[in-house]
Amino acid sequence: VQLQASGGGLVQAGESLTLSCEAPASDFSVYTMAWYRQAPGNERELVAAIDRHGSTQYGFPVKGRFTILKDNPKKTVYLQMNSLKQEDTAVYYCNAQGTLWSPGRYWGQGTLVTVSS
Repeated sequence: VQLQASGGGLVQAGESLTLSCEAPASDFSVYTMAWYRQAPGNERELVAAIDRHGSTQYGFPVKGRFTILKDNPKKTVYLQMNSLKQEDTAVYYCNAQGTLWSPGRYWGQGTLVTVSS
């Protein structure tokens, strides 16, 4: 599965940004899709995940600020990020075919989000 992530960029603290990840697979609707992130010196961590039923899981640092959305007809998963903080600065990766708690084997190329003060 080829995952194409986009939407990263430079924003100021408090602003919003939306990431997109296209996964043009015929069985996209049954995939659990997720976003992970990795900041310099840190391990990759779960940001948000959504399964085929619409159930979601969020990492503690982003709960209440980020929302994951899955559009099956467009074969795209989105990550809406509000009230961004400097500590959200990281490379964000799209992931497919995992579970709500662990990643699958398919990764996108990563998109950099930088939050300035």
